[in-house]
Amino acid sequence: MPVDDPVLRAASPLQRGWRSAALVIFLLASADLVFACSYWHYAYALPPARLVQNIAAGLLGKRAFAGGADTVLLGLLLQYAMMSAMVGAYYLLSRRLAALRAHPWRYGSLYGVLLYIVMNEIVLPLSAAPKTPYILSWIISSIVMHWVIGVVTAHAARWAYQD
Repeated sequence: MPVDDPVLRAASPLQRGWRSAALVIFLLASADLVFACSYWHYAYALPPARLVQNIAAGLLGKRAFAGGADTVLLGLLLQYAMMSAMVGAYYLLSRRLAALRAHPWRYGSLYGVLLYIVMNEIVLPLSAAPKTPYILSWIISSIVMHWVIGVVTAHAARWAYQD
C-alpha cells in the first residue's frame, strides 16, 4: 500500500520510520497503561497511580510506593522507555530483515509472545519490583496485550518502510 500523504511520501523511509515509531510508541505505551490500570482497578480497586508506581518499583523496590508524584512520573517515564525499546528493536530488525515487513501477522505475533516471555521471565524477575501473585486472568490478558503490541508494531514497521 503506497503512502498517500504528500508530506510522508516526501520523507525518506528512515524519516518515515522514526515518525511512525514515535507515534506507535506513544499509542502502544498509553494503551498498555490504560489496559493495565483498568484491569487492576476493576479487579482489585487498585488506583492507577499505585499501578504506575509499581512500574517504578522495578528500579526502586518497595520505596517506590512511598515516593508520591515523583515515583508516578518515574513509572510513566519507564513505561514509555520500555515501549521505546520494544518498538525500536522491531523497527531496527525489520529494516534489515524484509520478512519481518512482508509477514507482519506472523512475525508480529511471534514478537508479541517473545515480548511477554522476556518481560515476565527475564525483566521482572531481575527487577526490584515486588512479586505479583499468580492470577490466570491477568496472565491471559497480558499475553493478549503483548500479542497486540507485537502485531501493531509489525504492521506499523511495514507501513513505515514501504516504498
